Amino acid sequence: MDVTSRRPIIAGNWKMFKTLSEAAALVEGVKPLDAVTGGVDVVVCPPFTALDRVVGVLRGTGIAVGAQDVYWEDSGAFTGEISPVMLKDIGCRYVIIGHSERRQFFGETDEKVNRKIKAVLKHGLVPIMCVGETLAEREAGRTEEVIHTQASAGLAGLAPDQAGGLVIAYEPVWAIGTGKTASDQDAQQVIAYIRSLVRDWYGAPAADQVRIQYGGSVKPNNTAGLMAQPDIDGALVGGASLEAASFTGIVQAAHDKS
Repeated sequence: MDVTSRRPIIAGNWKMFKTLSEAAALVEGVKPLDAVTGGVDVVVCPPFTALDRVVGVLRGTGIAVGAQDVYWEDSGAFTGEISPVMLKDIGCRYVIIGHSERRQFFGETDEKVNRKIKAVLKHGLVPIMCVGETLAEREAGRTEEVIHTQASAGLAGLAPDQAGGLVIAYEPVWAIGTGKTASDQDAQQVIAYIRSLVRDWYGAPAADQVRIQYGGSVKPNNTAGLMAQPDIDGALVGGASLEAASFTGIVQAAHDKS
């Protein structure tokens, strides 16, 4: 597979922001991005309460909707949880799994990440698996060790075509919401390492196919430099996805580089 054929993917993670009316207004503002989705996959990931409304507003466009988390069972007595069956039924196509905030605040383990990925794939949804090191781990020179541990456990038991078909988001924890962004070269180095792991575990076709995003204080003015790197296939955007203008700017920068 020619690596240039990997289609860039920009996903906006809204986290715990936006009421129904605010969510509808935001996606109305990003609907014009439909004009550039020929070259870039665009995904918005609202909170669970806004998924149905956002799917409705975006129906008929090329902009996809994703969820921010999922539980691995199809149904059952799991109070407060949302299943992949429910997400697929409502119109989701992507699911963020293993975000650092889920790991830090809600006890998400690598084993749970793996179970969620398998459940999502079972129902034809696309996982966006997050990996990344803390500042302390980076300063201790443990970045590759941490990435290896998270990726090997998260991807365990997948078939090569499954590994190649998902999305991996490299999100250095020290860059999330801090205004600090890894340099283009640092991000490229770690993402190239992630791709090398996929190649070692699942073969060259899967490594060439898998799309790997960067996440961490992504903004319109730093997107082009990141997207110019050979192994960076997009961005998982946090705060900048909460305003239509900034999210549009990021998608446009990715489109210009595609």
